[in-house]
Amino acid sequence: MSSSQESVLPSYETDNSQASKLIRKSKESPFVPVGMAGLIAVVSYGLYKLKHRGNTKMSVHLIHMRVAAQGFVVGAMTCGVLYSMYREYLAKPKE
Repeated sequence: MSSSQESVLPSYETDNSQASKLIRKSKESPFVPVGMAGLIAVVSYGLYKLKHRGNTKMSVHLIHMRVAAQGFVVGAMTCGVLYSMYREYLAKPKE
């Protein structure tokens, strides 16, 4: 192997793991992990409340949980877009 191929291949192999991709993505857009954590929290809360839902029908309970999860993810995406716009246009160093 030539020296140029040796320098390219190891960097490609080390950057290919799932953990490094998640860390890189969270640095680029920090609201992605927040959205994922919120989704997990809403699903966990929904599963907990599933036992203690009382007279509420199952379909109504599932619809409420779906709306809550979607609302949290859309809110996190909106905050992420606003943060990206702020970073790109307002916090950008002037040239």
